[in-house]
Amino acid sequence: MTEPSPAVAAAIEGELRLLDPVVRASADVLAELLHPDFREIGTSGRLWERDTIIAMLTDPDAPRPGPLTASRMRGEQLAPDLVHLTFDTESKGLRSHRSSLWRKAEDGWRLYFHQATPFIDDPFAEV
Repeated sequence: MTEPSPAVAAAIEGELRLLDPVVRASADVLAELLHPDFREIGTSGRLWERDTIIAMLTDPDAPRPGPLTASRMRGEQLAPDLVHLTFDTESKGLRSHRSSLWRKAEDGWRLYFHQATPFIDDPFAEV
């Protein structure tokens, strides 16, 4: 297997940081990692924008998922300033296929779009 390009490696590093509960609880760090035009379609189907997802994730009274475990992460650089990542996560028995677009900004790579789709079993999944 070949090493990922520096752009893909940066996007993977950012994505793994976003899975860290400490990062998810910090509005400042989230603001650094999320693109100003960030949008997400969550596992519930809800559309989130940058300010609302930061507020929800950092709300001390919000329910907290368990630790998120990522697997099968891979990426492809689509353009000089755009990387697409796909991976799966698992938390408390909930598994999701995930897709992220990372855009290069003046200050580094930022998550531009994310979608999570829950799944129970995937007989066609590549191992």
